[in-house]
Amino acid sequence: METIYSLLNGFATALQPINLLYCLFGTFIGTFVGVLPGLGPAATIALLLPTTYHLNPVSSMIMLAGICYGCMYGSSTTAILLNIPGEPASVMTCLDGYQMARKGRAGLALSVSAIGSFVAGTTTLIALVFMAPALAKFALKFGPTEYFALMLMSLSIVTYLARISMIKGLMMACLGLILGAIGMDPVNATPRFTLGIKELYDGLTLPAVMMGLFGISEVIENVGALIKQEVYGGEIKGFLGTREDWKQASKPIGRGTFIGFFMGIFPGVGSIVPTIISYVVEKKISKHPERFGTGEIEGVAAPEACNNAAVGGTFIPLLSLGIPSNPMTAMLLAALMIYGLHPGPLLIRESPNLFWGVVASMYVGNVMLLVLNLPLIPIWVKVLKIPYSYLYTGILLFCLIGAYSINNSITDVMVMILAGFFGYLLRKSNYELAPLILAYVLGPIMEPAFRRSLIISKGRFAIFFTHPISAIFMAVAFMMFILPLVTRRRIGVGLQQDD
Repeated sequence: METIYSLLNGFATALQPINLLYCLFGTFIGTFVGVLPGLGPAATIALLLPTTYHLNPVSSMIMLAGICYGCMYGSSTTAILLNIPGEPASVMTCLDGYQMARKGRAGLALSVSAIGSFVAGTTTLIALVFMAPALAKFALKFGPTEYFALMLMSLSIVTYLARISMIKGLMMACLGLILGAIGMDPVNATPRFTLGIKELYDGLTLPAVMMGLFGISEVIENVGALIKQEVYGGEIKGFLGTREDWKQASKPIGRGTFIGFFMGIFPGVGSIVPTIISYVVEKKISKHPERFGTGEIEGVAAPEACNNAAVGGTFIPLLSLGIPSNPMTAMLLAALMIYGLHPGPLLIRESPNLFWGVVASMYVGNVMLLVLNLPLIPIWVKVLKIPYSYLYTGILLFCLIGAYSINNSITDVMVMILAGFFGYLLRKSNYELAPLILAYVLGPIMEPAFRRSLIISKGRFAIFFTHPISAIFMAVAFMMFILPLVTRRRIGVGLQQDD
C-alpha cells in the first residue's frame, strides 16, 4: 500500500506542467537521436548535461531518462526504413523490419515496433516499482565492504563481456580508475596526478570528458566521410494491420519483454545481447524458421520489445544500488552525483520525489512516445536526408559551448578536445569505451569504500571474504577474471584474441 501511495505522489510530480514539458522534450530528443545512426543516448546526455546544472534535479532527471528510453523508439525507424540500426540494440530489427518495408508493410512494422516498445516499457515500469524499493531496503544492510565488492563485481562483468577482448576491456577499466583518481585524495586531501595544474585539483570535469569521448570522437571519426543514406522511398501505410498480424506479434512481444527485463538488470549485459537472444528464441520456436530474415512480424516484435525492456531493467540497479549497467546509466549516475544527490538505497529515502517522479514520468513518457512516434515518421524521414556534415558541425559547436559553460574555464575545453582525440584513437584500435566509462564513474565511489574497509579491518584484506555478502560478490568477480583462462581453448575468447 505504501508503494502505491508513493507512486501516486510520483504521478503528481510527473504531471506538473514543467515536468511534462521536460518529459516531452527528453522523449523527443531521444527519438531524434535514435533516428540518427551513431550518436547514441550516452553522448546526448553528455552534451545536454551542462545545460541542466541550473534546473530542478527532478525535471533534469525526467528529461535525461526520457532520452534513454526515447532513443530505442527512434532507432527502430532507422532500422526499418534504412536497414541501418540507429542504435546497436536495433540491429536484429533490420533483418525482418527492412524486408517488411520492401514488401510494402513498413507501416505495420513501425506500428508493431511502437506497440511492442510501449508494452515492454509499461511492463518493466510495473516491475521497477516493486523491485527497486525492495532491493534498496536490502542494500541498506550494505557496509563499505559490500559496496566495494559489488562495484568490483560489476566492473568484472562488464570487462568479461567486452566484445573484442577481455584484456583490452581490463586495460580500459584500469585506465578509467586512474582517470577517476585525478584530483584531491579523499582521505589525505593532497593533490595527485594533477601535474601541478590547479584546475585539476577537483578532478577531470565529467561532462567535458564524456563529450570528448563520445561527441568529439564521433565528429573526428566521420570527418571527410561521404555518408549518403538511401531512405526507403515507398508509401508508408497500413499501420493498423489485421487481427492475425497482432495475434502473431503478441506472444513474441511478451517473450521479448521477459528476456530483456531480466537480462537488463545484470551489469554489463546492456541491450544488444538480450535482443539477439530474443530473436534466436523466436526463430527456434517458430514453425517456419526459414522465413526469418524475409519479413516475419515476429522478427520485429520480439527484439523491439526486448531492447526497451532491457533499458527499463537497467534502471533497477541504478536507482536502488547506485550501480550503472552501461555508459548510458553511468551518465545518469554522474548526473545524480553532480546534482548533490546520493545514488543508491538512500536515494529513495532521502529524495522520494525524485525517485517516484522519475519512475512515474517514464510511464507518461511511454504514452507520449506511443502517441507521437507514428505521426512524426514523415519528419524523421526528412531528417534522415540531412547531410551528416551539417549535423556533425552542429555537434562540434555544441560541445565547445557546453564544455566552456560548465566552469567558464578553457581547461575544460582542452580536456574535452584531448578526450575526443583519445576516444578516436581508442575506437580505431578496437578498444571499448564502456569499461573505461563505468570505471571512471565508479572509481571515486569505490576508493573510499575500499579504504574504509581496510581501516575497519586494520589493513587486513580478509575482510572482503569474511563478510558473507561481499564474499559472494568477490567470488563472482574472480570467476569473471578466471573463466576466460579456463575456457579460451574451447570458446575462443579472452587472451588468445590478442595473440
